[in-house]
Amino acid sequence: MERPERAAAALGAQPRANGCSGAAHGALRNGYVRGLPASDTQINHVVHNGGLYKRPFNEDFEETPMLVAVLTYVGYGVLTLFGYLRDFMRQWKIEKCQNATEREEQKDFVPLYQDFENFYNRNLYMRIRDSWNRPICSVPGAKVDMMERVSHDYNWTFTYTGRVIKDIINMGSYNYLGFAQKAGTCQEAAAKVLSQYGAGVCSTRQEMGNLDKHEELEKLVARFLGVESAMAYGMGFATNSMNIPALVGKGCLILSDELNHASLVLGARLSGATIRIFKHNNMQSLEKLLKDAIVHGQPRTRRPWKKILILVEGIYSMEGSIVRLPEVIALKKKYKSYLYLDEAHSIGALGPTGRGVVEYFGLSPEDVDVMMGTFTKSFGAAGGYIGGKKELIDYLRTYSHSAVYATSMSPPVVEQIITSMKCIMGEDGTTVGKARVQQLAENTRYFRRRLKEMGFIIYGNEDSPVVPLMLYMPAKIGAFGREMLKRNIGVVVVGFPATPIIESRARFCLSAAHTKEMLDTALKEINEVGDLLQLKYSRHRLVPLLDRPFDETTYEETED
Repeated sequence: MERPERAAAALGAQPRANGCSGAAHGALRNGYVRGLPASDTQINHVVHNGGLYKRPFNEDFEETPMLVAVLTYVGYGVLTLFGYLRDFMRQWKIEKCQNATEREEQKDFVPLYQDFENFYNRNLYMRIRDSWNRPICSVPGAKVDMMERVSHDYNWTFTYTGRVIKDIINMGSYNYLGFAQKAGTCQEAAAKVLSQYGAGVCSTRQEMGNLDKHEELEKLVARFLGVESAMAYGMGFATNSMNIPALVGKGCLILSDELNHASLVLGARLSGATIRIFKHNNMQSLEKLLKDAIVHGQPRTRRPWKKILILVEGIYSMEGSIVRLPEVIALKKKYKSYLYLDEAHSIGALGPTGRGVVEYFGLSPEDVDVMMGTFTKSFGAAGGYIGGKKELIDYLRTYSHSAVYATSMSPPVVEQIITSMKCIMGEDGTTVGKARVQQLAENTRYFRRRLKEMGFIIYGNEDSPVVPLMLYMPAKIGAFGREMLKRNIGVVVVGFPATPIIESRARFCLSAAHTKEMLDTALKEINEVGDLLQLKYSRHRLVPLLDRPFDETTYEETED
C-alpha cells in the first residue's frame, strides 16, 4: 500500500467539534444535559464544523433515566439469584437438568465443558430464546411468512404446529432497497444465469472458478464506487476477517472504534497487529491515540509503527449512528495513517444515488484507502467487496485468504448483484433505483420522527435506516418481541452481551419496500405495545457525543 498523499491545503481552524456549546443549558463535563428549559427540550448534534461538513449532521443519544437504569440492574440481579437457585435445584435433582454436562465416566478427566461459562445462556437467555431464530418460509421482503412454533419446556425445545403465520410486516431484515423479492428483473436475470451457469462453481477464482460474470461484477463495483479497482468475495464477514490480516501484521497499529462489528474485531485480532480502541465516533479520543502512537511509537523499542490503520463503519448496526467521516479523513491526513471503511450497512442506503457514506458527506473516494462493503443488504444477495487503488486490489488477489482459498461466488448471486446495482445506477434505463433510494430516505425520517413524537428513546442519526428503540429491562426484551409478533409485526430484539447490560433494545430496519400504510400500521402497534410495557422513557434530555470545543489547530495539516 502506498502512503496517503499530502493534502493540497490545510482544512482551516475549526472552533467547534459538533456545533454544540459545551457550557449551554448547564451541560456537564461528561456530556449529560439536565434542566433544559421548555423551549429547548431537544438538542441535536448539528455539525457544520466549517468546511468539513457540507450538510447538517443530526444524531440523538438520550440519557438513560436514572430510575430505569437502577431497575434494569435490579432485574438482572433478580434473574441471577434465581439462576443460582435453579442451578442448585438441578444439582440436587430437584429440577430436571436439560443443559449440556460432562458424562459421569469423564468426571476425572480435564473438563471439556465449563458449566459456569454458560450460566447466562442457561438461566437468562433461555427464558427469552423464543425471540430469536424464528423460521421464515418466504422471501424476506416487506412482508414475510413465518412457521409457528411452541415450547412446552420453557424454550429448551420447540415444536412446530404446522401452521404458517402469513403477511407479517418485516421490520427486521436488512432489505434496505427492497431488492429481496421473488419477482421482477433481478429474479428473472438470476433465473436465466442459473439455467446457463448452474448454482455453484466448485473451484476458487485462481483455479477454474473465475467466470466472466465475476469479472463483470468487479468492474461494475469499481465504477459504482468511483475507485480504480475492486474485488468481490463470497462472504461479507470473511471480507473483513480475512483481508485485514493481509493488510497489517506485527509492528502495525490498528485503531478501532469500540462499537465495530465482530468481523472487524476478528480480523484485527487475527492480524497480529497491536489494537487500541477509541470511544465510539469520538474524534478527540481517536486523535489522542494517533498522537500517542506517533510520539511514543511501539512499546519497549519506541520504533515507529510500520502502519497505522483506522477501522470504522459507515452505519453502526446497533446504534444507528453514522461515522463522522469528514473528521476521520481530516485526522487520517494530518497524521499520515490509513483508513479502512466498512460500508456494510451504508452502501446503497445513504447518499443521493446510494453510493454510501462517502457520497452522503460529499467526499472523494480517493480519501478512503480501503473501501469495504457487502452485497447482503441493499442488494438482496450475498458476499462482500473491497475497492481502492489497483495496487491494493492486485496485492489482495495474491495474499488474501478469501481470494486464494474460498470458493467463487455463485453465478445467480452475482447476477442478482449486477442487476440490482445497474438499477441503482440507472443503467437499466429506468429511474426505479433512484426512486428506491429516495423512498428509503423518506421512510427513515418519517419513522424516526413518529417514534420520537410517541415518547420512545431512539438512538442514532436521523438519516440512518437502522432505528434502535430502547427497552432497557431484561424482562421487556422477550415481552416486546412476543407482543409485536401477536400483532403480526416481526422485529429484532437485542440484549446483553450484544449490547451494554443496561441498553437492551429493539432494532428496526427500514426498507424502500415499506409503504406508508405498512409503517403506519407498525407505528400504531408499537405505540400500543409501548403503552402496555411502559416503554416511553423519553424526557428529551440528549447526550452530545462531544461537548468540548476543539483546539483551533486540531485539523490543520502538518507540514513536512
